[in-house]
Amino acid sequence: MDKKSTRRSGQVLLVWGLLVAAANLRASLTGVGPLLDRVQADLGLAPAALGLLNTLPLLAFAALSPMVPRLAARWGQERLLGGALVVLTLGIAVRWVPSAVGLFAGTVLIGAGIAVGNVLLPSLIKRDFPDKVGLLTSAYATVMGGVAAVASGVAVPISEIAPGGWSTALGCWVLIALVAVLLWLPQMRTAPPAPQAARGQHRLPWGSGLAWAVTAFMGLQSFGFYVVVTWLPQIFQDNGVSAATAGWLLFLFQAVAVLTSLAVPGALRWARDQRALATICSAILLLGYLGLLVAPDFALLWSVVLGLGGGACLVLALAFLGMRAHDAAGAGALSAMAQSIGYLLAAAGPVVIGLLHTVSSGWQAPLVLTCVAAAAQTLVALVAGRGTVRPAGVQEPGRAPAAPERASAPGH
Repeated sequence: MDKKSTRRSGQVLLVWGLLVAAANLRASLTGVGPLLDRVQADLGLAPAALGLLNTLPLLAFAALSPMVPRLAARWGQERLLGGALVVLTLGIAVRWVPSAVGLFAGTVLIGAGIAVGNVLLPSLIKRDFPDKVGLLTSAYATVMGGVAAVASGVAVPISEIAPGGWSTALGCWVLIALVAVLLWLPQMRTAPPAPQAARGQHRLPWGSGLAWAVTAFMGLQSFGFYVVVTWLPQIFQDNGVSAATAGWLLFLFQAVAVLTSLAVPGALRWARDQRALATICSAILLLGYLGLLVAPDFALLWSVVLGLGGGACLVLALAFLGMRAHDAAGAGALSAMAQSIGYLLAAAGPVVIGLLHTVSSGWQAPLVLTCVAAAAQTLVALVAGRGTVRPAGVQEPGRAPAAPERASAPGH
């Protein structure tokens, strides 16, 4: 086999490794919600403790994300991601044990593993496929969202037919995690040591206005996503929709989001920058929230509208981490910053919305807040969709120069 064929085979294996790693970044989280009533009945947990199962991973994302660039500079991105996949696999296995200790300990390990993967995937794509950032970001977001939707859909059926019930429904995802570890082993064996230059580039770009715009876009779309995943079924039920139908409408939201994410690379391909696309997609989200506020009876329509906007905004938020970065080290630093703040907002979202619902005894105040968040995201998109974040320590000019986005879009 000649060098060209060997290199191509190595790239194919790398892409498969990245995609299977991405398949593990949400499934172990989205499968929890449908099983909460069974977990509570079996373990006798208080509602507040159950709420921690959804909040702990997001807090882990926020706490660990800023540390990832420093760890990657020391150990190398491939080895660090391999270690994270092992930790994730161990967490899923521990959570298979039907006990409160196993459930929470496993959830913490899962959150730690996913936090590292969240930061490293955009950086690896920027480093190894700089001309296909949009395409591969869309691919991994689609895989991540698709497997997550399946996990939420099959959780209850698996718990009903499999020995072990809910613990097996949560633990069975260890198989995909093991496949990810095995697929990533070749990358760990052939990984070069981190260059000396990269070891000094782990500072996060806290002083960059563009980095804060990207962070705000990531945070606001994450806020909206986790609010929808947590509260959309209850909003529908309180407006007369059955519990089963509300569950299917949530699945529809996720399915539409996955399909929409497939269309984003085509739009990126023809855009000089992403300002218009990000603004339009954020406005679609705003329309969906306004629809829930003023005409909640059209549940099917608003599920589709939110899926259209949400799927596109997720891909754009992830793509910005590579497209706005100067190089792979910059992508890792920007990813760490955006995801640490972003997931703090995401963790706060469901709690704040729940408190507003309790205090106001209705959904008007919570939905007004989501509309405000979506409006802010629409404005932020005008900044986050263009430019390049300079490495930390390098003074930015008054206006960030436009990056050659066509080079980052798929097909170029």
